[in-house]
Amino acid sequence: MPANAEIRSAADRAVTTTPWLESRHSFSFGHHYDPDNTHYGLLLVNNDDFVQPASGFDTHPHRDMEIVTWVLQGELTHQDSIGNRGVIYPGLAQRMSAGSGILHSEKNDSLTEPVHFVQMWVLPDETGIVPSYQQHEIDEELWGGGLVTIASGIPGHDAAITLHNRGTALHGARLRPGDAVSLPEAPYLHVFAARGRVSLEGIGGLDEGDALRFTDGDGRRVTASELSELLIWEMRGKLGG
Repeated sequence: MPANAEIRSAADRAVTTTPWLESRHSFSFGHHYDPDNTHYGLLLVNNDDFVQPASGFDTHPHRDMEIVTWVLQGELTHQDSIGNRGVIYPGLAQRMSAGSGILHSEKNDSLTEPVHFVQMWVLPDETGIVPSYQQHEIDEELWGGGLVTIASGIPGHDAAITLHNRGTALHGARLRPGDAVSLPEAPYLHVFAARGRVSLEGIGGLDEGDALRFTDGDGRRVTASELSELLIWEMRGKLGG
């Protein structure tokens, strides 16, 4: 494996478990603190969450954070203090900018089916911006088999939704067996195998829940061995640097 690549196993993630929630954390989160694993590049949070039927996160505050939620299975109902209410489902790109302060809740309104989603946080370039919400349907583009830009603040990117961070972009790939995509060329890449299994050229395999942290990304190929879904953060810098 190249010296600039590190695979983080799904089994090594910290886990928060309650009667209604199983949340697996790629980085320090809540009561799970590891000073050597607080972030990667500009990515602060990558939580892989399962919420049981008729339950969820009650109304709670956020401030000065760009929060992207990506649903893999089921539906998640979002409601916030600036008047947004909607259902997030697979293939719907969604971002909430907490800005100067926002309250929101996230609920699984189904009485029978759990919801599985990944929630990811990055800091905005400026604090105290006006809170906002954005969503856009990209399911059809994802089934095309290529790399689709879900959210970006990088100038010149054609993204489904925007981020208030000029150094970050989130790409998604939904790959059938044998499909391949090239990773972006970027100083920092975080590749999360949200589902399925893929192999990375010259690096190795990622099973569901595994993540690759890759510095100086050079555009190498990723190939799916089964139906897979990848979430790929392209980052032009790192926190504190």
